[in-house]
This record gives sequence, structure tokens and C-alpha cells, in this order.
Amino acid sequence: MHPEDILSPTPNGVCCKLGGFHIDPTRPVDKAVITHGHADHARAGHGAVLATQETLDLMRLRYGENFAGATQAIKYGESLSLGGAKVTLHPAGHVLGSAQIAVEANGLRVVASGDYKNVSDPTCAPFELVSCDVFITEATFGLPVFRHGDPDAEIAKLLRSVALFPERAHLVGAYSLGKAQRVIALIRKAGHDQPIYLHGSMEKITRYYQSRGIDLGAVELAREAKKAELAGTITLCPPSTLKELWSRRFPDPVTCFASGWMRVRARARQYLVELPLVISDHADWDGLTATIAATGASEVWVTHGQEDALVHWSATRGLRAKPLDIVGYGDEDESDGASDNTESGGTP
Repeated sequence: MHPEDILSPTPNGVCCKLGGFHIDPTRPVDKAVITHGHADHARAGHGAVLATQETLDLMRLRYGENFAGATQAIKYGESLSLGGAKVTLHPAGHVLGSAQIAVEANGLRVVASGDYKNVSDPTCAPFELVSCDVFITEATFGLPVFRHGDPDAEIAKLLRSVALFPERAHLVGAYSLGKAQRVIALIRKAGHDQPIYLHGSMEKITRYYQSRGIDLGAVELAREAKKAELAGTITLCPPSTLKELWSRRFPDPVTCFASGWMRVRARARQYLVELPLVISDHADWDGLTATIAATGASEVWVTHGQEDALVHWSATRGLRAKPLDIVGYGDEDESDGASDNTESGGTP
């Protein structure tokens, strides 16, 4: 049996013909196994969805009760037989509920990682290394220039700025699912105990994180505070709102953006960012290459991002490697949770 007999790329995403399902399909299918709740991987309209309970809950929050014909929750480490394949989910360390999908048949194991990071995150289960024959990896930050550094040091930059400019509000652009909650948790870890404010689009998901036992401290809606009360505070918002009329309700705001893309100055200028914060929920170059090597895989498939560089790196290490060129996956920081927006740009 060849790896392609277990999983193979199709226009709808990676397909397991033996099990009759797709992983993170980009179009509606009969059966889908979903790695995590970001919109570029978790779409509505499938006949049946298998995922962690957290991912199912987050999809329900974003798309409504009827986002799929049927759903089934599976725990980390639990295995199911689907057709002729055994499927097991393992933590991916990306966001709450994110999972790698291990698919096994006839002694071969293929692991589809979805999106992942192998650094500490207080808001989700840590990445679990899974040995395999074929590793399907993302490459969002698959260039040597991307080395994310210490997120605690980035938060320290933010808090120094808050202390230095007590008359100004700090607006932190962050993706609504995962990044915003991680940034809040990192701020709390640094000892900041003042209320942190949210754009309305982030409320449902943030409250869900809190309901799962993740301590984020006092979190309030920015729209319920007066302008003068927001001086010296921190507000989390979708990155797109940094450039919208909505941001004008804050006193002399310092615009910040928490993203791995803030390593690139042109991206910071694009978003008119005054204080870039290099904090990513994806593995950086060192994380990607170290993970590939540690899996023991002899073959590497790259789903999206900087595919060519990672394929080349793998080939120079004697691994068989190829890009899958699947259209539909992308950096969630770019979509920034627009589908969750409950406040218009002009709403105070």
C-alpha cells in the first residue's frame, strides 16, 4: 500500500477513500473530519462532521445549530474505525480544540497536522508529536526569516507602552478565535490585572473559552465604556477594525497587531500599525523543520503557505516531499473573523 492509497489530494481537500471522508474539505462533502475551528478549515454545509467537542462547539457558535447534517465528537487519543482506516486525533497546539488527524491502514500512518505550533499556549492543549510515515504540514511561515521569538517579550513591549502612555488607549488587532484569547492570557500571565476590553465580534468565542475553564480575568465590551474610561486600557479587536471608523471612539489610540506577519515591516505599514507584536499561533521556520524531523516521516506533503521552501528543505534532508497546492486554505489573520462581526465600523 502507498500513502496515496490512504490519503490523496483532491479539489475538495485531502480525501481518505478507504474511510469515505475528507480532512478540512474546502467544499461541502458527505463526511468531513475537521482539524480546528478557523473558517478556512472548518466550513458549514457538510453532511457529517467529526471533530473534537471544542471544534464542534466553535463551529456551532460561528455558523449556527444546523452547520452540518450530523456531528460526532472525538477525544484526543481516541481512535475510530472509518471504513478501512483507523482515525485518531492528537493535540495540534494551534487553538482550543485543534487536532492533528492520524490515519492508519495496513501498517502505514499518515498524519495531517492542520495548523499547529509547538510552543507553550495557556489557552489550548500542547502540541503532541506523532511519529508517522507521512507528515502533512502547513507552511504559513515556511521561510527562514520567520522566527517568532518570545511572546512574553512581545507582551512586555505592550505593557511598557501602556505604562508610558496612560492617556492613550491601546488597540490590539488579533484574530477572533484563538489569538485574542491567547493574548489576553499572556497579558494576565505578565501580571496585568485591569479589565481588558473586547470588540463585540469577539465576545461569544471569548466567553466560550472562559466556560472551558480558561482564566482570562475581567473582560468587558468596549462599546459599554465611555471614551474617557478607555484611556490607559487595552482593547482586543479584529485587525480590519484598526483602520475603520470604530477605532475613533478611543482616546488617541496606539494601534497594535499581534501576528507572525508583524515580522514583515510592509505588513505593519499596511495595517497602519504603531506597535507590531510578533505573536503567532503557527509554527515558525524552526518549529516547522524541527517537527518534520522529529516525526520520523520519510515523506512530507505541504498543504499551504510557503510550500516551495519547505519542500526544498525536506528534499535536502533526503525526504520525499511535494506541495499539495490545495486552494482554499490561508492565513486566518487576513480574514480576521469578519464573519463574526456584530458591530459595524461606525458603531460607537
